[in-house]
Amino acid sequence: MSVEAVWRIESPKLVAALTRIVRDIGVAEDLAQDALVAALEQWAESGIPRNAGAWLMAAAKHRAIDYFRRNKRLERKHDEIGHDLEAIQLAVPDFDAALDDDVGDDLLRLMFTACHPVLPKEARVALTLKLLGGLSTEEIARAFVVPDATIAQRIVRAKRTIAAEAVPYDVPRGAGRAARLASVLEAIYLIFNEGYAATAGDHWMRPELCKDAMRLGRVLAGLMPEEAEVHGLVALMELQASRHPARTGPSGEPVLLLDQNRARWDHVLIRHGLAALDRAEALAPPTGLPRQSADGPTAGSYVVQAQIAACHARARTAEQTDWPRIAALYARLMQLMPSPIVELNRGVALGMALGPAVGLEVVDALKKEKALSEYHLLPSVRGDLLGKLGRYDEAARECDRAAKLTKNARERELLQARAARFRASARVEADLRPEGAT
Repeated sequence: MSVEAVWRIESPKLVAALTRIVRDIGVAEDLAQDALVAALEQWAESGIPRNAGAWLMAAAKHRAIDYFRRNKRLERKHDEIGHDLEAIQLAVPDFDAALDDDVGDDLLRLMFTACHPVLPKEARVALTLKLLGGLSTEEIARAFVVPDATIAQRIVRAKRTIAAEAVPYDVPRGAGRAARLASVLEAIYLIFNEGYAATAGDHWMRPELCKDAMRLGRVLAGLMPEEAEVHGLVALMELQASRHPARTGPSGEPVLLLDQNRARWDHVLIRHGLAALDRAEALAPPTGLPRQSADGPTAGSYVVQAQIAACHARARTAEQTDWPRIAALYARLMQLMPSPIVELNRGVALGMALGPAVGLEVVDALKKEKALSEYHLLPSVRGDLLGKLGRYDEAARECDRAAKLTKNARERELLQARAARFRASARVEADLRPEGAT
């Protein structure tokens, strides 16, 4: 395993444990980086030790002690730490144990801190990837196709906001916990979505971002095993990620869901995703009540989205997809989280279940939605439905519009090719039309 791989795995634990000790995310990050520098110097000669995580934690311990001594914070932290280094050892008899203790709880606290709703969404994502994903500022910037300075500013501002708002380094309880958990799940899923379908750039997908998001989701599921929505998110990500091998062609071009070779799907991930969904569904009913149907009203939004993904995963061919059930699940999702994008997906499902005319009626009702005015998938979906209805000229115009709106080069090529096919179909239809017919 490379030093980079060790760091990506171990750095969240170091930062989380150090934050509990020094009560400052920025300082904890600096101390963890100091430990990494020491590792790079020593491991270059001795090689990576068998228990690299323990080595880094020990190095972090020494740097934490040096930090307290150097900044003369012992007197100011009398109640917490003591007056001098010996007092540190009295207050925390085993400093190694103090850093190692409750690492799981520390990671959970760090997640809830990095994803606090007081931060803008983009800041939560950047800070989560930096602190919990072990990614560098440059890697995050490259993933989201923005300048390094933009990401650096987001991270700095996020840390300042956390300090200014005195965001507690803890896991809230009750209603506060539910609100913060929603923010944590949202940040993780935003990371996954950017990897699954990149907003901009030359690549259709960024699988490494998906892997980072799934790793964070699995950690969260291990730390909060009784939360149905956490397992629902893990299931959703794993089921969607199972399609990765079939989502691109030989030249990296996008391959849409209905055209994918399902034999190339990752069936190990599908099994893991379905198992996570089973756990989520078992937890969905309120405590003390009998278990309701898997898609009953107790399922949250991530569980329902995972159930939709499961419909695709269970279909051996595109033709076997249970579109009526998917349409019904999107209707339930609209009740849980009303959104024009969810309604657009419901329109697609209805178009597959009941015919393109029905789907187009739903989609056309969304044309006045301001939230979708610059959303390329609205004209893309309209173009597909119009094409199925034989309205090829209109379909081509919609695909052209969608191609102009998307910022992803691969997706633009796909939409332009589809528009060309619709124009070709329109010409063929015109040539076959009897002379004088309108």
